[in-house]
Amino acid sequence: MTRILIAVTAALSASPALAASGPFFSLHNTDFVVTLAILLFVAVVVYFKVPATLGAILDKRAAGIRAELEEAKALRDEAHALLASYEKRQREVQEQSERIVANARDEAMAAAAKAKEDLKQSIARRVHAAEEQIASAEASAVREVRDRAVSVAIAAAGDLLAAGMTAKAGDALIAASIAEVEDRLH
Repeated sequence: MTRILIAVTAALSASPALAASGPFFSLHNTDFVVTLAILLFVAVVVYFKVPATLGAILDKRAAGIRAELEEAKALRDEAHALLASYEKRQREVQEQSERIVANARDEAMAAAAKAKEDLKQSIARRVHAAEEQIASAEASAVREVRDRAVSVAIAAAGDLLAAGMTAKAGDALIAASIAEVEDRLH
């Protein structure tokens, strides 16, 4: 408070009021009247504690700004933490997707290898079945040729026997065949 009064007095002492002509301490001197008005104004301002009130208002405003800054800092820190959390989660999801792709690739390779092996086995079974069919057809063809050869041989033998056979020899052959059948049946 005293500092303010000293500052006002110093300001007034260097004022142009001292440069005016005539008696200074007269109500006819405008410089004196202005000086008194300023001093009276300063006294009223000091009496009603305007500087203290202004200081309190400014302090309150500063406290509000400080609180807003602290809140903004807390929000910024929270945003940084949230960003870090999202970045971490994104990395985890990226790693998980890479593992899923790698597993899918491995499973696809394994399935392809199994399908290849199954195809080889299927082809081997079909080749084996075809070879068996060929062998069966060959055996059937050989049997058929043999049967045909036997039939032709029997027919030729029959023709030869018929040409060289007499009735007496045929009766003897029939009797021998009947006897052989009886021996085998008993």
